[in-house]
Amino acid sequence: MAKVSDILAAKGRDVLQVDPDDTVLSAIASMVERGVGSVLVTRGKEIHGIFTERDYLAKIALQGRSSRDTRVREVMSLQLICVGEHHEVADVMAIMTAARIRHLPVVDRGGLAGLVSIGDCVRQISQDHEARIEYLTDYIHDRYPR
Repeated sequence: MAKVSDILAAKGRDVLQVDPDDTVLSAIASMVERGVGSVLVTRGKEIHGIFTERDYLAKIALQGRSSRDTRVREVMSLQLICVGEHHEVADVMAIMTAARIRHLPVVDRGGLAGLVSIGDCVRQISQDHEARIEYLTDYIHDRYPR
């Protein structure tokens, strides 16, 4: 079964991060520039929270707040669930589904190792299934190595 480490090996370990005192506008601009739906809120090596598109919609847009004047620390999600590189992708998907979230920080040896999204997990599982189908097709048609 595929592990989180497999996803990170394919996509990389770079994680978009902002400071808690950055403006929401700055965080959103960074997210749009990178084409991602979340940003980890950190100071130094310490993780403070996560700011997502959902946070923006619920805590800025619907409340009529200004993204120019609001600091990320005021609207970020504080309840973080983290996973390790050893976690199986199917388990990570189950965690995200149960918690109704789409992004999980990956922590290894007490430090940030990456970030995985539900899309990353779906992609990995899809690739695993394709490889399995190809293997079984080759087996059925007697095209496997001897």
